Amino acid sequence: MKEILNFFPEKIKQQIAENFFEEIEEIRIRSNKPIILKSRNIEKQINLLVTPDTILQILQRICENSIYSYQNQISNGFITLIGGHRVGITGNAVIKDGQVINLSYISSLNFRIAREVFNCSDSALKYVLKPNSNDIYNTLLVSPPGLGKTTLLRDIVRKISNGVPEMHFNGLTVGVVDERGEISAMYKGCPQNEIGIRTDVIENISKSLGLKMLVRSMSPKVVVADEIGSEDDINAIEYAVCSGVRGIFTAHGADAKEVIKNPILNKLIKKQMIDKILILDNNRKIQLGYERAV
Repeated sequence: MKEILNFFPEKIKQQIAENFFEEIEEIRIRSNKPIILKSRNIEKQINLLVTPDTILQILQRICENSIYSYQNQISNGFITLIGGHRVGITGNAVIKDGQVINLSYISSLNFRIAREVFNCSDSALKYVLKPNSNDIYNTLLVSPPGLGKTTLLRDIVRKISNGVPEMHFNGLTVGVVDERGEISAMYKGCPQNEIGIRTDVIENISKSLGLKMLVRSMSPKVVVADEIGSEDDINAIEYAVCSGVRGIFTAHGADAKEVIKNPILNKLIKKQMIDKILILDNNRKIQLGYERAV
């Protein structure tokens, strides 16, 4: 938390420190509104109104007094901080040729506190790793938003990359397409999250382009992408799988039935590009939702 608190003026920093609680996941700053500290089950309000000038001052500190050099990240709606924390940004979107090129009149900042959960994938690995083989199943991890599937995916990546000696798994080269920086949390080219010794990351790129680039340039044994769902994503996955590369992906959904009913995701099943669908349920437990007959 220390690296985050240093971005705030002293008065705000002191108020947040006094109201801090261990499970805090977000610090939400809104123009002319009270500050809100949030976790999954707790919310605290700090009755200190933040002016637009103060928000700009905080943003200047985040951008090391050079907002222009962070314009690309701001255009994407977030900035990754050292330590893997992220700041979501909203304001007046400046559009050119159908693309957001900047945000002006910044109105909200959402500091999302990064927490890695090591070994949270242990119950999933028995479904992902092929027994008696240094290989994995093509796997789709499904859950509703907010249950931690990206955290789970990150730990799976780490395990596959480093190896799992107790399961006689030696580790594989992994290529991660980190479109929004949520898996690796790259900061100036260095991943802030622990993602394994055999992992290569390409970030700030669409999954469809990134998957193809990784296959062509880095010779991964496994490719990984978070929150797939477009036709272009499916085509890129097909390209990777047909190139002999395994894949682990995530998607939104309550259960395997929703995936099967989804006309785009269902193509993965029909084309036999997915071996297993794992469901992360509301209790954050892993269930096997689908297994391809061999």
